[in-house]
Amino acid sequence: MVMQILNPELKPFQIKFGSLFIGIFLFLIIWLFVDFGPNYYNAKLIAAVAAMMATWWITEALPLAATSLVPLILFPFLGVVSSSDIAEQYMNSTIFLFVGGFFIAIAMEKWKLHQRIALSVILLFGNSPSKIILGFMIASGFISMWISNTATCLMVLPIGLSIIYKVEAEFGTDKSNNFSKALMLAIAYACTIGGIATLIGTPPNLIFQRMYKIYFPDNPMIRFSEWMMFGVPLSITMLIITWIVLTKVFYRTDKSLLLDKVIIRNEKVKLGKMSFEEKAVLIVFFITSFLWVFRTDIDLGFWKIPGWSNLFTFANLIDDSTIAILMTIVLFVIPSLSSEKKYSFILVHEDIKKIPWDIVLLFGGGFALAEGFVQSNLSKLIGQEFLIMKAVAPIILVLVLCSVNVFTSELTSNTAQTAIILPLLASLSIEIGVNPLMIMIPVTFSVSLAFMMPVGTPPNAIVFGSQRLKVWDMAKVGFILNILGIIAVVILAQIFFI
Repeated sequence: MVMQILNPELKPFQIKFGSLFIGIFLFLIIWLFVDFGPNYYNAKLIAAVAAMMATWWITEALPLAATSLVPLILFPFLGVVSSSDIAEQYMNSTIFLFVGGFFIAIAMEKWKLHQRIALSVILLFGNSPSKIILGFMIASGFISMWISNTATCLMVLPIGLSIIYKVEAEFGTDKSNNFSKALMLAIAYACTIGGIATLIGTPPNLIFQRMYKIYFPDNPMIRFSEWMMFGVPLSITMLIITWIVLTKVFYRTDKSLLLDKVIIRNEKVKLGKMSFEEKAVLIVFFITSFLWVFRTDIDLGFWKIPGWSNLFTFANLIDDSTIAILMTIVLFVIPSLSSEKKYSFILVHEDIKKIPWDIVLLFGGGFALAEGFVQSNLSKLIGQEFLIMKAVAPIILVLVLCSVNVFTSELTSNTAQTAIILPLLASLSIEIGVNPLMIMIPVTFSVSLAFMMPVGTPPNAIVFGSQRLKVWDMAKVGFILNILGIIAVVILAQIFFI
């Protein structure tokens, strides 16, 4: 934790109460001395709660799940959001997507399919930690260009964990600690970074396309290929930067930590033929991936691939969580041919206990906080503050806008934030007479570059569920990547739009 790093002599209970006090102190300071204006009293209250929760999350003053429940208590008592509205944020379609994906990961681990995949990945990408991490980042980034970064992370995570299990078994937990943290963060960050490369990679990109068409109907619509001209260079740049920051700066690994390819190949041979259960889980995995990828239309500009959900008249009622839960149920009804009687099906009742429910609550806490931002008009207030920057030089304007949105998105839904801020930026660009793309596209990218907090993006929360990371592990790397991401976005904006 932060306080322990600053003063190693502090005892655990001193750190705990010190962190609790700092969070409460920030809450009181904002509540008593900050004034957002008479129409934004509720926004001030939400800002105070957000400051306290962020402090407790970073310092782990309370268990993360406990801090995540704070909105259920304070928002109603402060008169900002009703209990029923906040409670709904803790169990929604995104949460069910998270849970369904974890059930698939549990099935892969239970029947040791992850070991077979892990050995194959090591043989393909190399046996050094940095090469393995780079391989995972390339794979995760590419997949998330075409499907939800959440779904991508859920697919790749069990494979990454299997690699970690293998390294820990051979070299010990202590020696492989840096590698474990770097790989988990690499998967999360690569999934997020890959999503910015295409229009369909993440919801904010599609929101931008819709908002741009609404506010500038006479301008040509941004096509898939045109978006990629900006998105792909940024994505590649950020993947390289992230790989360097993780493997060369924060989490360097012992050079002797090399997996012998001969041993790996022999162990793969020892696995023998795939069992029925392995094949069943693998088939479910591929079917799930296929249904996620091709659920909706994929418009490549020159060719449109129709989504399978169009077969239904109510296609808009189906989303990725529907698929995740459907395939989870399938795993509970496929019989097992294992000789162990306790495993009568691929997944059984005991497997439900393996879901990291504390991380589910953490995820819900992030959504609850985002709901508070919206209902209190705090998000609107933040957006309106940008209008005072009409006289600022374009490059400074973009820098400030990107900086604010990157760090704000650590605690809010990037989808909701994009929907709120883009209309304001469209109006701002008209008033100051600049190319709207110069402002709107960089900010759209910025809301997806939240690397610091587990609640910042779904991939962050998912890898945090691996229990290989602490909040501080993510926060210290994420802060640097946030800064570098802002710089990269601003530079590319100047190259493409000025």
